[in-house]
Amino acid sequence: MNSGEQAMKLYIAEKPSLGRAIADALPKPHKKHDGYIEVANGDCVSWCIGHLLEQAEPDDYDERFKKWQFDHLPIIPEQWKLKAKTKTRKQLTVLKKLIKQASQLIHAGDPDREGQLLVDQVIEEAKISQAKKQSTQRLLISDLNLSAVKKSLGAMRSNRDFIPLSVSALARSRADWLFGMNLTRAYTLAGQKAGFGNVLSVGRVQTPILGLVVNRDNEIANFVSKPFYDVLAHLLTPDNQPFIAKWVPSKACEPHQDEEGRILNKALAENVASRITRQSAELTSLDQKQKKQSAPLPYNLSALQIDAAKAFGMPAQKVLDICQILYERHKLITYPRSDNRYLPKDHHQEASAILKAISANGGQGSELVNGADEKKRSKCFNDSKVAAHHAIVPTAKQLKSASLSGDEAKVYQLISRHYLIQFYPDYIYNETKAEVIIAGGLFKANAKQDVSLGFKVLMGKSELKDEASLPPLTKGMPLFCDKGEVVEKHTSPPAYFTDATLLAAMTGISRYVKDPQIKKVLKDTDGLGTEATRAGIIELLFKRRFLKREGKSIRATETGLALISVLPQGLASPDLTAKWESSLGDIAQQAMSYQQFLQPLLADLNGFVQLAANCDSNAFAKLPKTSPKKRFAKRGGKATFKKSNYKKSSVAS
Repeated sequence: MNSGEQAMKLYIAEKPSLGRAIADALPKPHKKHDGYIEVANGDCVSWCIGHLLEQAEPDDYDERFKKWQFDHLPIIPEQWKLKAKTKTRKQLTVLKKLIKQASQLIHAGDPDREGQLLVDQVIEEAKISQAKKQSTQRLLISDLNLSAVKKSLGAMRSNRDFIPLSVSALARSRADWLFGMNLTRAYTLAGQKAGFGNVLSVGRVQTPILGLVVNRDNEIANFVSKPFYDVLAHLLTPDNQPFIAKWVPSKACEPHQDEEGRILNKALAENVASRITRQSAELTSLDQKQKKQSAPLPYNLSALQIDAAKAFGMPAQKVLDICQILYERHKLITYPRSDNRYLPKDHHQEASAILKAISANGGQGSELVNGADEKKRSKCFNDSKVAAHHAIVPTAKQLKSASLSGDEAKVYQLISRHYLIQFYPDYIYNETKAEVIIAGGLFKANAKQDVSLGFKVLMGKSELKDEASLPPLTKGMPLFCDKGEVVEKHTSPPAYFTDATLLAAMTGISRYVKDPQIKKVLKDTDGLGTEATRAGIIELLFKRRFLKREGKSIRATETGLALISVLPQGLASPDLTAKWESSLGDIAQQAMSYQQFLQPLLADLNGFVQLAANCDSNAFAKLPKTSPKKRFAKRGGKATFKKSNYKKSSVAS
């Protein structure tokens, strides 16, 4: 094609599968070229293959850095460089040529911060005029079916609107490089002092997650079970109907309680039980309410990974891989790497077609689909809560024949169920709370009764624990306490992490943060890592032999325990990286600049490198000497970082 002949639009997709889906929606016939498709009107569709560019290695900045030495650290590039990935260099050349020829660029990266940066970097690399850059449009696609792609093509925005998103992704990738590269070198060198030859990788997200697992393992190892005591009052109503209420200790009992409020002193419990036996009692407060619970929102990736781990014991990475197949190959679900649980308002128009598809594809039984009220608008349809991408939901596509594998069908059914329940009524139940005073002490009794199951019909069995039902009660009613009973129980250790609980800990990280200021901030952010990276980071910790599986449990290895034992609190706890994640969100929202984020981080880094130089490396002397894995080439007795560690967005490692 001759560049001067006509105006040519160039669509740049993140992956070939997305490129093909865009081309399908553009005028036919198509001409397939090497690395791009030309459509009938002369416009072209091309694609990246994930990240075509990656952060340069330290030795690309200075030859001396090939050898790992303490006195080089921290390595901080003055001018950041990117370099072409060797495997995909050819595609980068094709793209750069097309970008220069095109009169108009359309950015069609995935709808998240990684996808934004990945294509922006390629456009930047092609060195084009400011005017052409300014006129670039952004195409956001989260469903690869033809009608959905056509709809997205009609709703393009200016790519300029997404600059903050790109800056936040850039800040993340540089922060990860600075921390990962410098601290991996620093601790590997510390290990070598003690004769441990393997690479000890440290990363901004990876290390605090390892810290969570190590802390939990240590908690369990050091746990001593203690007995504790509940006091139950066996009560009778005036017409001799029995029920049970449980003692609520007063403030005066605090010295005899643990942090969970459990009574540890048996004599105290026995004294209360004897004081209330054969005593009159009064019902002082009665609260009876009908309560409603609406259906949980449709899935984002983490919520889906947690539920799939609970239901089927599936590791997070496997769930993501299955979702990618359901999205790209089968086109049965929308974009899976989403952190959002809401849908745009106009998505409601597709409800009837999506429900039909769920029934046809075996996503849920047809009688359950028929029981849905497709006119119902649940709180998930909310434009103000939808950013670049929306919740993961089924598409309207119907499979010609049943071609899903067992695991694909399982994940598709979960996604279908969470969409279908949006069109089901609330779950309704009655809740009764009674307070009783006996011999000056407070006792409580609670009961729940189902009124109507609503959406819970789809959730398998009702999630209600069978709580004792209460006889008819009225406030002020005289009661009689027939006897007080002491029940001895034992404290149990926390459970080892599993795939589901570790993911849940990464998403709800604020629970594990010590600093109250950060805790407050984190309530609103998304936890450690991004939706797209969480599964990969957990896998990486297994690959690097910091974590191991024992049945469903996830445990730290000797190496993992040793590394966390020498690291300063700031690196091994989630506080720091949680603060970063919150700042990266602020950059995307334009509430913080790149500089404001990077400056304090460099100061932290200097401190951490110093601490590594002075750490007690004896912890590594006792470790088993495993043979170094292939990816760490040995040169001159120093381990070097091989490039293969870096895939799309795994710089967060």
